[in-house]
Amino acid sequence: MALITISGYPSSGKSQRAAQIKRHFEARLADPSYTGPSLSIVVLDDDTLNIDRSSYNDSKSEKPARGTLFTAVQRNLAQNKVVIVDSLNYIKGFRYQMYCAAREIKVRVCTVYVLATPDLCKQWNSERTDGKAYAPETLANLLQRYEEPSSMVRWDSPLFTVSWSDEDVPADDIWRAITEGVVKPPNTGTQAVAKAPTDALRTLEHTTASVVSALVSEQANSGSLGSTTTITLSPILKVRITLPPRNVTLSELQRLKRQFVTLHKKAITLGTTEKGAVDWSEQSVADKFVVYLEENMKP
Repeated sequence: MALITISGYPSSGKSQRAAQIKRHFEARLADPSYTGPSLSIVVLDDDTLNIDRSSYNDSKSEKPARGTLFTAVQRNLAQNKVVIVDSLNYIKGFRYQMYCAAREIKVRVCTVYVLATPDLCKQWNSERTDGKAYAPETLANLLQRYEEPSSMVRWDSPLFTVSWSDEDVPADDIWRAITEGVVKPPNTGTQAVAKAPTDALRTLEHTTASVVSALVSEQANSGSLGSTTTITLSPILKVRITLPPRNVTLSELQRLKRQFVTLHKKAITLGTTEKGAVDWSEQSVADKFVVYLEENMKP
C-alpha cells in the first residue's frame, strides 16, 4: 500500500511522530464509515529490530545496521500494509534505496521530515533516562552528516515537514498521499531481474549447433537454395527457414552462430528486464536463431 519514511536529527522526536501517524491511521481504519481496503500499520524502528544506538558510533557497525533495516523494509512492503520506517534515515542514498524498493512493489511513498534544532536534540538526548541516548560524540557526528530531505527530488516527495512546536502531524494530508497519490511504476533500474533457467546456456549452445548441422545436411542432400524449407532437429523440434539462392558455407553459419550466442549470453548470465517471462526453450531458441540467420545471411 505505502511506505512512509520518517527522517530527522537524532533525538528530534521521530518516534513520537511515527506513533501519532500510526494512531491516526488505525483510528481511521477502525471507523465504521471507512470503506477502503483492509490494511495493517507496521512501524519499523531500531528498537524492534534490535539495533543499538552504539551501532552509529562508527561506519563499520552502522553499515550492517542499515542492512538490517533495509531487509526488514523489503520483507514488509506489501499491497495490504502501510510501512512506517522510524529511523534516522539521514543519508539520501539510503532513502533512495528504500524508494526504489517501494517502486518495485508498486506502493505509494512519502517522507515525513521531523524538524528540530541541533541544540534541542542535544538537550533531549542528554535528558533521556531510558538507556537509548546517543554518545555525545556520535550525536555531534550524526548532526553534521545529516542530509536534509528535499521536495525537489522524487525519492523524498511528497514531503511533509513537522516542526518540534507542532502538536500533531498532518495526518489527513499524509493519508491522502498514501491512498490517492500516484503509484510510480518500476523503471529499468528498479525492476526485478528475470533470471534464465540453469540449463539456458547449454540449450542455447546445443540448439544453435543443431540448427547449423541440420542446415548443412539439408543443403547437401536436397540442394534447397532460395526456397523456404522445414528442417528437423528432433522428433518434436522443427523450424522453417528461407535460404538464400546460393550455398551457405559452414564457416558462415558458424560465424553467425557465434554472434547469436554472444548476443544472448549476457541475458542468461546477468538476467533480463524484458516484460513478461523470457522463453529459453529449445523451440524458442531455434525460432529466434532462424530469424537471426534470415536477417544476416547475405543473398
